[in-house]
Amino acid sequence: MQYDVIVIGAGAAGLMCAATAGQRGRRVFVLDHASKLAEKIRISGGGRCNFTNVYSRFDRYLSANPHFCRSALSQFTPQDFIAMVERHGIAYHEKKLGQLFCDQSSEQIIQMLVSECEQAGVQRQMGVTIETVMQQPGGFQLQTTQGRLQSESLVVATGGLSIPQIGATPFGYQLAEQFGLPLTTLAPALVPLTFHVEDVTYFADLAGVSLDVEVAIGKTSFRENVLFTHKGLSGPAILQISSYWQPGQALSLNLLPDHDASDWLQQKASSEQLIANALAEFAWPKRFAEAWLARLDYAGRRLKDLSPKQRRRLAEQLHGWQLKPNGTQGYKKAEVTLGGVATQALSSKTMMANTVPGLFFIGEVVDVTGWLGGYNFQWAWSSGFVAGQHC
Repeated sequence: MQYDVIVIGAGAAGLMCAATAGQRGRRVFVLDHASKLAEKIRISGGGRCNFTNVYSRFDRYLSANPHFCRSALSQFTPQDFIAMVERHGIAYHEKKLGQLFCDQSSEQIIQMLVSECEQAGVQRQMGVTIETVMQQPGGFQLQTTQGRLQSESLVVATGGLSIPQIGATPFGYQLAEQFGLPLTTLAPALVPLTFHVEDVTYFADLAGVSLDVEVAIGKTSFRENVLFTHKGLSGPAILQISSYWQPGQALSLNLLPDHDASDWLQQKASSEQLIANALAEFAWPKRFAEAWLARLDYAGRRLKDLSPKQRRRLAEQLHGWQLKPNGTQGYKKAEVTLGGVATQALSSKTMMANTVPGLFFIGEVVDVTGWLGGYNFQWAWSSGFVAGQHC
């Protein structure tokens, strides 16, 4: 079975690429080992798909080459995808920070991509296992459980290692290595972090407590909610900073980002109040205040009992609590994979491998990882579109 383009992976990037190539008149075949189409789109955004972010810029993506994604993001912008969404009559809204969601269901985005592919004459087959991939004169040959396939161009849109329970595999990375393309270090990203044993003792019972916090590692910081879980910390601020966290590093949490703790403690220096009760002024849940103060050896203390040195120390902790995570919750809980096919091996203008004509890598399998909030879907659309224009 001969095609112009074979796309491996029927997710966000793969379907966008297939539709784009098909609209150019290319004969396209999309295959996937999973039985369900675009499951990552389906479960995203609580079932409403945070399909893009209007602030998608190169500096909101992590990569060994932070400028690599510039070209694709400029060739297919959030506004271009929004225009497609509107053309298909899908109602959407901005939730916060430029994050766009479907009003109804993520299924609408999947059906939109399917419709675009069908209009372009794209053929698709799910539940196909690829046994071998070989380069041959004029293209590529795939031996699969559905027979032998041949194509001029081969696009790898297999995603990363995140969420293996819905089918994630290392196949794309293995294929890159087969063709001599280097990989950067892989790690779970946009992922909850876990407590050390000593912190579990104090904070595990706070599961469900949420605080508005600024979390930082070095000069990188995010201000959003932090959510306590039985195992550690989650919530938008933690998911964001997790992409920058390295094992052994401590997080710096500013627990009072809108206030001056030193001034506040000075004003309260003669107060009979328990510190835990006083912190309710900042909308802290009392059980968090008590657990946090106990962890710092301030349990049951009154404000007036603090010495000037203790007030300074407490103020420093309120604005820069140093918490060292034990690790992450891994790929099962990660939204994306950090790292991937090294960008030095790919053309930023076409997504084609520099040393293997006709071989393209797009989406999460590439070493481009966006912030939380629609950025990774925009990378899928942009990289898929660019490859679709050139494969």
